[in-house]
Amino acid sequence: MTVRTERDDHVVTITLAREHKLNALDHPTIDALLAELDRVEADDRVRAVVLTGAGHRAFSAGADIPSLAGSIEGGPERALREFVRRGHALTRRIEEFPKPLIVAVNGLAYGGGCEITEAAPLAIAAEHASFAKPEIALGFPPPFGGSQRLPRHVGRKRGLEMILTGDPIPAARAAEIGLVNSVVPADELLAAAHDLAGRVIRHAPTAVAACLRAVTRGINLPIDEGLAVEAACFAATVPTDGVRDGLRRFLER
Repeated sequence: MTVRTERDDHVVTITLAREHKLNALDHPTIDALLAELDRVEADDRVRAVVLTGAGHRAFSAGADIPSLAGSIEGGPERALREFVRRGHALTRRIEEFPKPLIVAVNGLAYGGGCEITEAAPLAIAAEHASFAKPEIALGFPPPFGGSQRLPRHVGRKRGLEMILTGDPIPAARAAEIGLVNSVVPADELLAAAHDLAGRVIRHAPTAVAACLRAVTRGINLPIDEGLAVEAACFAATVPTDGVRDGLRRFLER
């Protein structure tokens, strides 16, 4: 089993369970994670997801190199089909997930592990966590969306420094540049992620989903197109119980 799932009331914790491989992402692990996200999305009892890694050394060391090497040896088309498109599917799924997904970075997040963090809407890191884009040492650019998302999140020059050097940065620096929301002691990581989830899901699920959709769809659009996305997301919430209940509670105060 490469992916483990536990449910605590309305929050599901998904754990990458390849501790002996630093939770590296091989093809079966990516496929299992995608399947689990499908299952969680369809379960109306689940309001939020925490994604973490097994053990204390790594959230994910990135791509499983033997798996990657096999795909690359088959040539560009095979590598794109088996590796890049699979990785893109995972990070886009995480980025567009309709329920709040919080990455709890419990150690190193290198390569694909960093790209998952970039794609996630929210992230908390343990104090000993570190982040790196080491793909350049293997001779290629980040293949799971990292060349596009990281500079958009942290700025072109900061993103390029990580991508071009491959040097790791500590959790505190990741928080400073906006790659993660906050840094906490390792023994408080999951509790902090669940607390953040609780502060989100106290609000109406329709409102949470609309906020996620508005930001994710609009963030890279010109402002006028982004405002149109915002207006459409707002309009979709108007007839919902969340709006009626929210207005009633406010007016009764």
